[in-house]
Amino acid sequence: MMPGDMYDFNLNYIADTIKRRRAGTVGLQFPSGFARMAIEISEKIREHTGSTVVISANSCFGACDIDCGLLESVDLLFQFGHAEIPNLRVENVVAIEVESTIDLLPVMEQAIGMIGDRVGLLSTAQFVHRLPEVQRYLREHGISGVISRGDARIAHPGLVLGCNFSSATPDCDEYLYIGTGDFHALGVALATHKPVRIADPAMNEIRKPDVDRVLRQRCAAIERALDAESVGIIVSTKIGQFRESLAFGLREMAEQHGLDAHILIADMVTPEALLPFDVDVFVSTACPRIAIDNTAIFRVPVLTPPEFEVAIGERRWGDLVFDEIA
Repeated sequence: MMPGDMYDFNLNYIADTIKRRRAGTVGLQFPSGFARMAIEISEKIREHTGSTVVISANSCFGACDIDCGLLESVDLLFQFGHAEIPNLRVENVVAIEVESTIDLLPVMEQAIGMIGDRVGLLSTAQFVHRLPEVQRYLREHGISGVISRGDARIAHPGLVLGCNFSSATPDCDEYLYIGTGDFHALGVALATHKPVRIADPAMNEIRKPDVDRVLRQRCAAIERALDAESVGIIVSTKIGQFRESLAFGLREMAEQHGLDAHILIADMVTPEALLPFDVDVFVSTACPRIAIDNTAIFRVPVLTPPEFEVAIGERRWGDLVFDEIA
C-alpha cells in the first residue's frame, strides 16, 4: 500500500517476485490514473530489490494493451491496474490489480432502497475482490446480489472490461456497478439493455450512466455513415485488441456493397493518426471505447463493427449490439 493512498500496489509481492525470478531489469506499465505514482513505486522497487527499473510512458488502456516493446528489453514487466486476461497470458508479464481499500459502507447505505430484491453485481479490477463483501451486506438487507462468471476473457466473477460484459448474468433485471467512472457501467447498460446504477465510493454517490445521450450519439454517427462511399477499417496492433480476421471480413462485406474499402493498421488510434486518410467513415475493430468515448473528436464517423453492419444494411437497427471482444 502506498502511503496516504487507498489503493494497494502490492509492493511486497512485487519485490518477492523479482527476487524469486532473479530479474535484473524490470518494467513498469501504468494506466493514466495511476501514472502519478510511477516514480515513487519505481524508487521503492529499486530500493528493495536492487533491480534496474524502467517505466513505460506509453498508453495502458487495459490488460489488452501490453507495452511489448518494453517487454522485449526487460526480464519482467509489471502491469498495474488491470486483471490478467486469462486467454491472453503473455510470458514475463505480471498483473498487479491495485485493489482499492476505500470504505464501501457509506455508498452501499445509499444503494439500499434504490435497487430491487435481486441485482447483478459488477466491478473492475480495483473493486471486484470486494463484491462478496457487498453481496453479504445486501443479503443482510433482504437483497440477493448475484455474482456471475464471465467468459474466457474474464479473470474474476463479476469483473467487467471495457470490451466484455459477459459477467452480467442475464437472469437479473438490473445491475449495480461498484466503482468509479461511468464507461463500464454504460457498457453494461448498452450490452444488456437493462438498468444499471453506479455505486461510486470515491464520489460517495449513486448515479445512472447517461445511456440515452450515448445512444443518440451512436445513432447520429450511423446516420452520417449511411451515404458513405469509402471506408477505412482500423486494426489495432495492441496484443489484446488485434482482430485482423474481423477487419478483413468487414472489408469484403463493404466491397460487396460497392464501397471503396481499405485496411489501416495502427497502435494508437487518434484523430491525428487518421487525418491523412480521405475516407467517409472509419470502422474500428480495436477497443470499442474509441468510437463511443471519442465520437466528437474525429472528423468523420467512427463506427464499431455492428454499427457498420447497420449502416450498410447487413444488420437491422433493432439488432444493434454492443461490440464486445471475447
